Amino acid sequence: MVKSTPCIVIAAPMSNSGKSTLATGIMAALSQEWIVQGFKVGPDYIDPGYHTVASQRISRNLDSWMVPHDRLKQSYINASKDADIVVIEGVMGLYDGYDALSEQGSTAQLAKLLNAPILLVIDVGKMARSAGAIALGFRDFDPDLRIGGVICNNVASENHARWVTQAIEAVGMPVLGCVPRNQALHIPERHLGLHTAIERQEEIKAFIQQAGELVKQHLDLEQLVSIAGTVGDITAAPVDFTKSTTETKPVVRIGVARDESFSFYYEDNFDYLRAAGAEIVFFSPIHNETLPEDIAGIYLGGGYPELYAEQLCRNEGMLTALREAIQSNIPLYAECGGLMILTEKIVSLSGDAYPMLGVLPGYTVMRDRVRLGYREVTAQQDSPLLKQNETIRGHEFHYSEWVEQGTDLCNAYHVHTRKQETMWQEGVVMGNLLASYIHLHFGSLPQVATRFVEQCVRWQNQTT
Repeated sequence: MVKSTPCIVIAAPMSNSGKSTLATGIMAALSQEWIVQGFKVGPDYIDPGYHTVASQRISRNLDSWMVPHDRLKQSYINASKDADIVVIEGVMGLYDGYDALSEQGSTAQLAKLLNAPILLVIDVGKMARSAGAIALGFRDFDPDLRIGGVICNNVASENHARWVTQAIEAVGMPVLGCVPRNQALHIPERHLGLHTAIERQEEIKAFIQQAGELVKQHLDLEQLVSIAGTVGDITAAPVDFTKSTTETKPVVRIGVARDESFSFYYEDNFDYLRAAGAEIVFFSPIHNETLPEDIAGIYLGGGYPELYAEQLCRNEGMLTALREAIQSNIPLYAECGGLMILTEKIVSLSGDAYPMLGVLPGYTVMRDRVRLGYREVTAQQDSPLLKQNETIRGHEFHYSEWVEQGTDLCNAYHVHTRKQETMWQEGVVMGNLLASYIHLHFGSLPQVATRFVEQCVRWQNQTT
C-alpha cells in the first residue's frame, strides 16, 4: 500500500457541465499556495495543456481502458509524489466510459482505482429541486464510489443558489459553492474544437486567471482541500514502470515535433522512451528550418497541421530536412497529424490545397464529420514499434481522411473496436517508418518504447 497525496476528482453528470473550466480554475487557485498536480481522465490532449498552464506542472492523462491498472497507478504515484494536492478532471459523465454496461474507462472506475473522493459539478441552470434528485442518484448508483460534495454551476441568482443548495443538502450532500452564470467565461473554441494551450497564449492565460478568481470567490477551497485529504491508500504495483533502465547518459536522441501544429502527445510516452534510454529533443516544424542535431529517430505526433498548413508548406527548410531524414531510413513514428504531413498535400474544407512531404502516396482532405473512439490494434507485420501479431491500445480522433493512397502499401494494423464487433486495416509500414491515425499509449505495451529506441540505436550505429 502507498500513502496517497491528497486528491480530488472533478466530475459531472454529463459533458458541457462546466467541469473543465472549474477544474482548471481550481488548479489555478490552489497553485497560488500549493504544489498542484493535474490529471485528465481519458484520451484528451486539450485539457491537460490548460492544466499545465494553471498549475505550472505538466498535466497527464489517466486512462483505465488503454493502460493496465498497475501501470496506471504507478504512473499516477510517480507524477504526484512531490505534489501537495492532486486535482483530476473527469471525462464525459461520471459513469460514462468504454461501453454502456461496465465502468471501463470511466471517471468512476478511475476514482475507485485511486481510492479518491469526487466533487460532482451539476449544471443547475434549468432546474431547482431536481438538483437534489441528480445528486442523490449519482451518489447511490454505485455505493463503492465516494462523492464528497457538489458544486452548483450556472446559477442564475441568489435565490436560485439557495434553492439548489437546500435541495442537495436535503439528501445529505454538502454544497461547496454556487458558481454564477458567466457567458464570457468559456474555454476558447474553434470550428474543429478547442484551442490548445500553446495557441493564443495571452488569451488562454487570461481565461485561466479569470477561472481561478471565480473559484476563489465562489467555492469553499478549505472544504475542498479537507475532502481531498480523505483519499485512501493505493494498492500500488511493485514495479516502477518509468524508472530508467540505464544509469548512463541517454543512448540516442529522438526529435519530437512540438509547436502550435503538433502538440497532441501522452506525457507518459516520453517517460517510457526516456526510460529506454532516449533523450527527447523538441523541434518546431513551423518555426525551425532544420532538425535537431544528432537525432536518431523522429516522433511526429498529432495536432492541428490543417490549421497551420500554409506555414508548414512554406517552411521549405524543414520539409527538406524531414524528407532527407526519411530517405536515410531514420526510424520515424507518426500518428494522426504526423501521418497527414507525410502525404502529398492537405486539402482544407474550402478546397485549398497545401503541399506536404509527399513521402506517402495520396493526400489528406478535411471533412465536416469526426471519426473517433477507442481502438485496439494488432500489428500485421514488424515495424519500428511492434512485432507482428502484437496488440496495443489507443484511440482515434480526426476530421481528415487519407485518400488515393493506392493498394500497394503495407498496412500497419488490424483495428478492433467495441469488443471486436468491427475490424479494418489501418496505417502503413514502410521501412523504418510507421504512420497511422491511431494515437497509441505506450503504457498499454511498454516494449514499444524500448523497441523504438533499439531501432534508433541500430540506425545510429549504421550511419556513423
